[in-house]
Amino acid sequence: MSEAKSPTPTPGDTYKGWLFKWTNYIKGYQRRWFVLSNGLLSYYRTQAEMGHTCRGTINLATANIAVEDSCNFVISNGGAQTYHLKASSEVERQRWITALELAKAKAVQMQAESDDSGDDFPAVSPNSGQGGDCRNTEIQSTLRTLNSKVEDLATCNDLIVKHGSALQRSLSELEGLRVAVDMGEKVKQVTERATLFRITSNAMINACRDFLSMAQSHSKRWQKALQTEREQRIRLEETLEQLAKQHNHLERAFRGATVLPPSFSNPALGNKGKGAVSGKADASDEDDDNEFFDAMEEPAEFITVPADPKYHRYKLIFFIVRLFFFPPHPLELEPVRQRRTRIPDKPNYYLNLWSIMKNCIGKELSKIPMPVNFNEPLSMLQRLSEDLEYYELLDKAAKCHSSLEQMCYVAAFTVSSYSTTVHRTGKPFNPLLGETFELDRHRECGYRSLCEQVSHHPPAAAHHAFSEKGWTLRQEITLASKFRGKYLSIMPLGSIQCIFEKSNNHYSWKKVTTTVHNIIVGKLWIDQSGEIDVVNHKTGDRCHLKFAPYSYFSRDVPRKVTGVVTDKDGKAHYVLSGTWDEKMEFSKIMQSSKGENGTEGKQRTVYQTLKAKEIWRKNPLPEGAENMYYFSSLALTLNEPEEGVAPTDSRRRPDQRLMEEGHWDEANAEKQRLEEKQRSARREREKEAVKADSPPHTPVASLWFEKIDDPVSGETLHIYKGGYWEAKEQGNWDLCSDIF
Repeated sequence: MSEAKSPTPTPGDTYKGWLFKWTNYIKGYQRRWFVLSNGLLSYYRTQAEMGHTCRGTINLATANIAVEDSCNFVISNGGAQTYHLKASSEVERQRWITALELAKAKAVQMQAESDDSGDDFPAVSPNSGQGGDCRNTEIQSTLRTLNSKVEDLATCNDLIVKHGSALQRSLSELEGLRVAVDMGEKVKQVTERATLFRITSNAMINACRDFLSMAQSHSKRWQKALQTEREQRIRLEETLEQLAKQHNHLERAFRGATVLPPSFSNPALGNKGKGAVSGKADASDEDDDNEFFDAMEEPAEFITVPADPKYHRYKLIFFIVRLFFFPPHPLELEPVRQRRTRIPDKPNYYLNLWSIMKNCIGKELSKIPMPVNFNEPLSMLQRLSEDLEYYELLDKAAKCHSSLEQMCYVAAFTVSSYSTTVHRTGKPFNPLLGETFELDRHRECGYRSLCEQVSHHPPAAAHHAFSEKGWTLRQEITLASKFRGKYLSIMPLGSIQCIFEKSNNHYSWKKVTTTVHNIIVGKLWIDQSGEIDVVNHKTGDRCHLKFAPYSYFSRDVPRKVTGVVTDKDGKAHYVLSGTWDEKMEFSKIMQSSKGENGTEGKQRTVYQTLKAKEIWRKNPLPEGAENMYYFSSLALTLNEPEEGVAPTDSRRRPDQRLMEEGHWDEANAEKQRLEEKQRSARREREKEAVKADSPPHTPVASLWFEKIDDPVSGETLHIYKGGYWEAKEQGNWDLCSDIF
């Protein structure tokens, strides 16, 4: 009975031992060292590997544990991982089953607590101070621990009932035996089941002892805390009663000052028939509610009448409740504007793409005149503003208390900006120099956005957005594109920055390469590939995102994105995974270890994480989007005419408006006119520069942005210098030039 000397599994303990794991039909079962800790079951080839190489890990919170026969059992988490295991004996198998079930119950509870703690704000009493916060946190922590012990007791109770019933059945069968030959086998079976029952009972006893010890250690503290709360409640009632009296005095004083007629200034008239009362009469010392003040000479003194303090106390409480929980209705505001949900369907015009593109191989695409047949009725400034479609991610990030968790939301926002491109094969209009686009969603969403084309060759756009939720987004993007014959590569240059007002965290990142495939033959499709490093310049935190390029031979999910959030010391805290066209999830890392070597000979890191949580999901496209250039709900509103915008706004661009309305021939003619007008303006500027003895290619000063060196990120970019929204409010656009 050497197995009986093995440690009895107890809730929360680490359990280790040898098990046989099924590998394949050639090698069969192989002996492996298993470690059960913190709801995770890991295995190694030898005990010596524990410090450096983990062969596999399964999370018990989502796992299913099934017994096959006397020594075999199976652990599976739904198909992705399945361990077929075999113990040396039935008793040893049951020890592992007991330990696994206890660990699973604890892991499920920890996961539920983690889900509950993921809210935006902690539940804190509005009247509690710093000491109250600590006390509430301590009590909640103790209650969670006790609840965990109760769950362990419940699990042990279920196991005792199960094994007790099995033992009772075996004893009943043993009593009914008459043949001495079967007696030995039955006695062995009863002995094993009795051993299992003893193991489970010991686990129950240990759990009961832990629960009792913890309950006794906190009993006196809880009694003291309850007494303190009782005393605070009494003091609060006394304070409310005093407030009720003061409220009564003020109410009567106000009523006397505004209602009493002038005749009441004569005390003789006011007390006629009741006996004269001196204006200097003292209040009764026996009754605090009967107080009299002089109403004769000074208008600042008023007369009061006795009132029931309880009535005023309840009245004051009701007033406070109404004030905090049922605030007055706000002033009626102007209704929010209803945005459009459709644009005219895209005409079905045929154009031979290769006849135009064959002369463009190896050239910079932005310098090649293209017909509107390849465009979509939006400018590049409007496409840049589409990055704000999932602004809620930045709103949530602004509420985060942890910079590492905030990094997850910023990274998800970075990925979300590509979700609108999956079917958008049309080319946006190249903005004219000085062209602007405003996106004012202050009333609906709490943010305002402004873009301006600050350079024409090379084309560069500056973007600035700010939100009342406490974040600012700014970016400067220059597009470099090359046509390679079979595909078109678009390389965004420049950087994006996001600053959070409350924490002063300053993030920056760059965009990945966009590739348009099947330019010559086949259906056009878009892919995003490359790597992004999102850096928090204040804390040193970093998120490395990898956009996997599509491969026909890869077994990975198409459009896959993975990322790891690390602190300044390189320690990993979160893992992100998903696709840039559908959703992203993030998981908190509990433990990391070095795994087996990968295909490139590098040792891969194995992260043991909690259950993944969805952090972002793409909004569904509107109905009929395939006939409207696959525009999202936000994109459908970007070119909607609005009053009060600047004369340089993209909404006022005539060729773009004609294309949206389906007049493509007129749009092409108008596009050529605008491009020729821009070239003429550039020639005039060069002539003026020659006359002024200036460089011929001196850049034109931006109207709303200025170029500076950012001291935080060390980059040079255009920053919003202010004035636009003030000019809009005043309706003064004298500084804007006529570009259309």
